[in-house]
Amino acid sequence: MSNTELLVKELVKQHGKTRNSLMAVLQGVVQEERFLSEDAMIAVARELDLAAADVYGTASFYTFLDTVPRGKNIIRVCKTITCHMKGKDEVLLALENMLKIKVGETTHDKRFTLLTANCLGWCHKGPVMLVNDEIYPELTPQKAIEIIEEYAKHH
Repeated sequence: MSNTELLVKELVKQHGKTRNSLMAVLQGVVQEERFLSEDAMIAVARELDLAAADVYGTASFYTFLDTVPRGKNIIRVCKTITCHMKGKDEVLLALENMLKIKVGETTHDKRFTLLTANCLGWCHKGPVMLVNDEIYPELTPQKAIEIIEEYAKHH
C-alpha cells in the first residue's frame, strides 16, 4: 500500500466515510502532498465509494485543490478589478522577475509557485496576495519582494 493510500485511509477515518467528507479528505491530501495526484483521487474514490469522475469533478472545480504538482510555497495574487486598479499587475511583474517564472509556473527548485486567484476577500486592502495560508494586504512591488525574500530564507 502506498503512502498516499495510507494518507487517504487515515483522512477518511478522521473525517468519515460519507460523501460529505469528500472536501475535507481532498483538502487533507493537498495539505500533505501539495496537490491531488491521479492515484490520490482514485484512492479517495475507492475509500468513499464514489466514482473517480465525481472526485475529479470536485477537485478540478475548486482552484485551491491543485491537481498538478506545486511548489512548497504557493503565492496567489488576487486578480479582481479592485486589486487590478490598485496595482496587482506591477506586483505580479515584480514577483515574476524576482522568481524568474511566469504566472502558473513553479521555480526550478520547487520552492515557489506563482498563481492568481479570483478573489481573496480583501478588496478594501488591495492589492493582496496569499502565501500558503497567510494573507498580505496593501502590497507594493517592493513589499511583495521583501515578503518572498523572507520566505526564501525561512521556508
